[in-house]
Amino acid sequence: MAHYTSLEAVSLTSSWLTIGVFDGVHRGHQEIIHQLTAGAHADGAPAVLLTFRPHPAKVLAGRDIPCLTTPEERAEILFSLGVDEVITLPFTRDLAERTAEDFMTELKSRLGLHKLLIGYDFALGKGRAGDFHRLREIGKWLGYEVQAIAPVRFSDEIISSTLIRQTVAEGAVRLAAAKLGRYYSVQGPVVPGDGRGRTLGIHTANIDIPAEKALPANGVYATWAWVQHQKYPSVTNIGLRPTFTAGAVLPRVETHLLDYSGDLYGNSLKIEFVERLRGEQKFATVQDLVAQIQSDIERTREMLL
Repeated sequence: MAHYTSLEAVSLTSSWLTIGVFDGVHRGHQEIIHQLTAGAHADGAPAVLLTFRPHPAKVLAGRDIPCLTTPEERAEILFSLGVDEVITLPFTRDLAERTAEDFMTELKSRLGLHKLLIGYDFALGKGRAGDFHRLREIGKWLGYEVQAIAPVRFSDEIISSTLIRQTVAEGAVRLAAAKLGRYYSVQGPVVPGDGRGRTLGIHTANIDIPAEKALPANGVYATWAWVQHQKYPSVTNIGLRPTFTAGAVLPRVETHLLDYSGDLYGNSLKIEFVERLRGEQKFATVQDLVAQIQSDIERTREMLL
């Protein structure tokens, strides 16, 4: 398994390939990947996935799109699904202006492309001219096959990264998990906070989440926390902590691990969102807040244990 950041670093004599953003690696993406890996490995060839950073919409339309998976998270998931090589290319204006013929010629040369699998609505190259029909024409003279994979539906709706981002933003993490095929998660290092949890008698870990990562709606969630390959039931708060902080703008992510007494500083935490317990609230007294947190802990314990 290898994760490349340029085509120049790759040299293959034969490969099966898929191309796309694959943000979230949701169930629709997983169907493409399943067919890619099964076919490639039966053919004795590596399964290769080519993706991009940042999201093309940022370069083409100036839109900041929060990501469901960082490039590192995405590669980790892809490898777990059987992909052999991941290539994450910087998406630039120059890349967007390349013709489909030019780009596919380079892929054929560097990857020994034998078969290309794409999503049902995929297109590449200048003006998105490289749709399924054009890529198949190019493949006839370059010497590769093309297969389009049908979309996967959930409740009669095509699963897409765009809709999952909306679902996450609404805090509907159980629905997001159904579309992703796994819990939605965030991860980052534990960083010093203001010690508020300690004074309340409820130790919490403050997690530094990458700025580009999509966060669920402000509120309190039943979660699983992963620490050094061990998972613990946890209660995670996302929000501005209105009981203590007035005028805060950026939400904070902090989690309390049930029945955990170790020191979390210096560790990276992965938080998997199971269920939203409630929205963020401002409490009249600290005692009211503590009582509610204890209730959140008990609900989480009943839900996860």
